[in-house]
Amino acid sequence: MAMNRSAGRDVHIYNANDPTEPLGGLILTNGVTNANFYAMIEVFLFFNGDYVLRHEGVTDVPRDEQALQPGSYFIVTDGSITVSNEPWLVRTISVSSGTRVAVFREAVRERDRRCVITGRTVVSARGAWTSFEAAHIFPLAYEDHWIRHNYARWITIHPDSGGSINSIQNGMLLDRSIHTLFDTYDISINPDDNYKVVCFDIDGFGIAGKHIEFVDDDRRPADQLLRWHFRQAVLANMRRAGEPVFECDFPPGSDMMGEIMKGPRAAERMEFELFNRLLV
Repeated sequence: MAMNRSAGRDVHIYNANDPTEPLGGLILTNGVTNANFYAMIEVFLFFNGDYVLRHEGVTDVPRDEQALQPGSYFIVTDGSITVSNEPWLVRTISVSSGTRVAVFREAVRERDRRCVITGRTVVSARGAWTSFEAAHIFPLAYEDHWIRHNYARWITIHPDSGGSINSIQNGMLLDRSIHTLFDTYDISINPDDNYKVVCFDIDGFGIAGKHIEFVDDDRRPADQLLRWHFRQAVLANMRRAGEPVFECDFPPGSDMMGEIMKGPRAAERMEFELFNRLLV
């Protein structure tokens, strides 16, 4: 059963002129500042005039580096507020395999040799990569979308095979648990705030607010792709009630397809699952 991302929110966003229906919200974790909050709101809300956020309807909130506080925030403006209809791409846990991604996987492993987000290094006397996975920032299952919108323009290092979507610049080595949270948009990296890790659910790894130090290397992840992922995470978690969090644990013998078809965004999720399994 899909879960509601609005559950557990302790930050709520309202139009001060119509405070009956929330425009969105957030589960507040470490590292989110007032300035971050303004920037995230502007991902999914459009304004045709100046505005200010008013905490609990009393205190105007400056765009500064002070830690955001829980509570209700009312948007005060003489202009209009429009909720963005920017598409959110349905995504669940994805571990790609096959010949197309083999070169990608080896390149990401050789460059990173650690979980980029937690910093945990690969330690194995056998040279094994157990519990580490090469993650695509932009999902391989949406290669048609990648091609249609020419995201290859953000790639400067093209692989010898597998297409531009399998560039090392579209990848990071992640711990398996972190990879899952990255794919489900529960965590992301904000390249416009010194590569700050933002958690959109309770932080069980002590990583929220951490700044990632990428090596000065042309092969490092492209800022544009990190920015794309961060925008998707904001849309998924903060816009209105948020997007569904899908069930991904299907024991042997369970009716996976039946459960998917009974859930939200069934057609889109089925398409993602199908393409994710057909990748070679």
